[in-house]
Amino acid sequence: MDADLTLKGSNRAYQCTLSGSELFLDLSVGVAQRSPTATDFHPFRDNATTDHLIMETLDERIARVLQEHVSIVPYDPNWPRMFDEEKQHLLDCLPKEMIRRIEHFGSTAIPGLAAKPIVDMLVEVTSLEETKTRIVPVLESQGYDYFWRPTRGDDTPPFYAWFIKRDATGARTHHIHMIEREFEQWERLLFRDYLIEHPEVAKEYEALKLGLANDHPNDRIAYTEGKTDFVVRLTHLAKTYYQAI
Repeated sequence: MDADLTLKGSNRAYQCTLSGSELFLDLSVGVAQRSPTATDFHPFRDNATTDHLIMETLDERIARVLQEHVSIVPYDPNWPRMFDEEKQHLLDCLPKEMIRRIEHFGSTAIPGLAAKPIVDMLVEVTSLEETKTRIVPVLESQGYDYFWRPTRGDDTPPFYAWFIKRDATGARTHHIHMIEREFEQWERLLFRDYLIEHPEVAKEYEALKLGLANDHPNDRIAYTEGKTDFVVRLTHLAKTYYQAI
């Protein structure tokens, strides 16, 4: 993915050209807006407060999101507790009628598996359109980063709401994926359950991640792409496995 920037505009709005898409950051309203001719999504776009945009330039924002260090650490028994606490927080602060199930997935949900120390959560919402107006403002006001992103790549639908929660030092602690009931991301629970039941396969996955983190310590895109074939293959295997039992 090309992260070069083209900046132009007045002191109130700047245009960012990234991989063929154009974004406008309008400091008068404090949000990143698309141009009328751009696609509706770019992975670097989020909605942030005016103060945050003033403090951080576009290239700094891109570097912060995509070049944050990829660190794999030994399994932490506190990860399930972190999930439970965040789940309760979301249930307490968000519109209850919009939230359905909340699941812990990803490597931190697999006991004994080394992982990035970031708890991944799948949250079923009744409407992603309503999420934009009723959930995003609540979480942004609490300091969460928000992105409207595609399922794969730069523009593969369906799109969903993705949030990053950070601790007081700025380190990521949670990735929150808000999706609707029919989205394919729910298949990741099969991947999770299969690795829990097959620890030898989990160790194979762990070795792959450690190698990728060593090869791409500051390139999250390369790290994620390096896992794709394994994840796709194991997800298919898990679907077949659970359909047969």
